[in-house]
Formats: sequence, C-alpha cells, structure tokens
Amino acid sequence: MTVTVLTLLKRREGMSAEFRTYYESRHRVIGEQVLAGYATRYVRRFLTPLDGADQPGDFDVVMEIDFPDAATRDACFAALGEGPTHAMIVADEEKLFDRSRIRAFSVTESASRMTR
Repeated sequence: MTVTVLTLLKRREGMSAEFRTYYESRHRVIGEQVLAGYATRYVRRFLTPLDGADQPGDFDVVMEIDFPDAATRDACFAALGEGPTHAMIVADEEKLFDRSRIRAFSVTESASRMTR
C-alpha cells in the first residue's frame, strides 16, 4: 500500500524568482539522491495564489513523496534524520526555505468519481 507524505514549504524571506530555479536545479537533485531506494515518487507543486496576493500564511510549494509502505517511509526518515546527509539537507534548506514554517503530513486519500 502506497504511503504519501505531503510537505508544505515556504520560501526564505527575500527570495522571489530565483526560488523555483534554485529548487529545481539544486535542491531537487539532493532530494532525488537521498530518496533513491526509498521513494517511488517525488513531486513538487509550486503554488500561485489565484488572486495574485501573497498572504503571510501562504506556502509556496506542496511536496509529495510516495513510499511503497510505512516501514520504508520510516526507514527513509530515520536515515535522513542524522549524520552528514541530514547536515547537507539542512544546509541547503536554509538557503531556500523558512525552516520554521515547514509542515509535513501523512496523507489519507478519499477520491470522488466524477461524472460529466
């Protein structure tokens, strides 16, 4: 059974256009490297407010990571939570995100079947 982790991320204050460029050219690569062997899907969804206004409580990215099961998810986060890999992730996050605003969730999905 697939287990999904959804993380809400806010860019570091002062970052604008370079945020997405840095994320996709640098931080994404780190994510792919450290998630390899654990995750089955790694997606970044960049958010643009429909009203064009950036509100203080808004987030800039919804990151989704799928794992084949809870045990693999737990093993991944245990491996990423310490040592040089953890230090590398934190150092790069500090260049990109407001780390105090990072929120991660386990996802339970319910889907509706839509008709036309």
